[in-house]
Amino acid sequence: MKYKYILIFFMCSTWIISRADSRDGVQKHFQENPATQIDTTKIAAFFQTFPKFNPYQNEVKLLYKKHQDYIWYDQNGLIEFTSVLHKQIQQMREEGLPVPVPYETEWEKIFEKQTTTIPNFESELFISCMYFFYTTKVFNGFTIGKSEETGWYLPRENTSNIAYIDTLIQAVAFKKELKHDYFDQYYHLKQALKKYIEIEKKGGWKVVKLDKEIKFLHQGDSSTTVQELRNRLFLEGFISQDDASILFDQTISDGIIAYGTSQNHDFDGKITPKLIEMLNVSVESRIKTISVNMERCRWISPKINSAQEYIAVNIPSYRLLYYRDGKPFLISKVVVGKEFHKTIVFSGSISYLAFSPYWNVPTSILNKEILPKIKKNPNYLQNQNMEWHDGQVRQKPGGNNALGLVKFMFPNSHNIYLHDSPSKSFFNKEKRAFSHGCVRVEKARELAVAIMEKEANWNAQKVDAVMHLKKENTYELKDKIPVYIAYFTAWADGGGNIAFYDDLYNRDNALAKVLFEN
Repeated sequence: MKYKYILIFFMCSTWIISRADSRDGVQKHFQENPATQIDTTKIAAFFQTFPKFNPYQNEVKLLYKKHQDYIWYDQNGLIEFTSVLHKQIQQMREEGLPVPVPYETEWEKIFEKQTTTIPNFESELFISCMYFFYTTKVFNGFTIGKSEETGWYLPRENTSNIAYIDTLIQAVAFKKELKHDYFDQYYHLKQALKKYIEIEKKGGWKVVKLDKEIKFLHQGDSSTTVQELRNRLFLEGFISQDDASILFDQTISDGIIAYGTSQNHDFDGKITPKLIEMLNVSVESRIKTISVNMERCRWISPKINSAQEYIAVNIPSYRLLYYRDGKPFLISKVVVGKEFHKTIVFSGSISYLAFSPYWNVPTSILNKEILPKIKKNPNYLQNQNMEWHDGQVRQKPGGNNALGLVKFMFPNSHNIYLHDSPSKSFFNKEKRAFSHGCVRVEKARELAVAIMEKEANWNAQKVDAVMHLKKENTYELKDKIPVYIAYFTAWADGGGNIAFYDDLYNRDNALAKVLFEN
């Protein structure tokens, strides 16, 4: 999508220009530049000398095919814009990308004290390659194929080399900084990353030790564990001062509660092994986790920032959020797929609700689970309120139906949807990966009420009535609701708070390895 690239390059100010003004400005820029032109016959030799730039060779050739003049120089030497690029590449770690800069020594030499204003061919191509290196890493992230290898099937916009070229020429001609548009969560994570980088620079935090025999410590206890915990909470900002006391006082209790709130976890103001386990994750690991999730943000279209209504499920946090008017309207716990039935990362749109639904047993479950049980117990189907129908097994509507009393359908090739569940006890567990891939919603009734009130002016009583008919009824939505199934192991708010979640499907390390080594 071309609009994505008209708002591009760095984080300082927004500069939007019309196409006519852009052409006039570019023409004026080249008229003022020296008459020297790029010798395009030497471009191939440049990439032989600097093979690490080969991924950007096509873009560079296209750039100088369209504009044969020197771009990064004017009559005074290197233009101001190159200094901005130089600074941004130095600060790539703040964008969650502690990646090695190719030919860093040669790159730095370009910006040493300039003694001549004469354009330099090698420096010109070097800067162009660095521009594409930066925009590829920071703006786009991995290619679509690479992101799908991590199980991410949310739709992504294809990048356009032509759009990059046009934007580059605009940026150079006007010597302005343009703002790239990201999914809002990117900026929240970037703010949190800055905080953790500062903590790392100061030496990070020490491990808090708790004797294995101790199940918990509470207010009034004294222990060196309390002293270590006090320092740990202080370093991350959950208490305002560290007096090195070993006494478990109100300050410690309040700090634990504040930390638990930030992590969507209730520690009841006590020191527990789980609390210590979470606090003992190193600051370096936290930085890596934030960086990985910033990369995932690059894969999400910024259009979601202006979406007024949608449902988002974050698999690692086991939470669903229903957004209305751009704000959270309903939050619910969810159960997601277990390891062998991983819930897929993708998007769709809820097109209808099925009240008092049948559960059509998938063939894989039928073959692996149901048929062996039928062999052992001929009455199994009857006992489970199931029946054969058109060569398949289905479970009849009712309170014990595996889908509960309502399901939210968004047709997709993965056969995944949201639904109620009769197994309410699973929602009380800390780790909630038990399903066959679909998403069980604790507040399914409340979600149905919220949707139907807006859609058809139904009240809660009418929703309850159709949910308990024991006869499947479907309602087609006039206004389909976008659904995003995502995978974020770190999530930050606008106030600098960040929550970390277990890497349920072990995806972070593989992503980090590719991200940081490339």
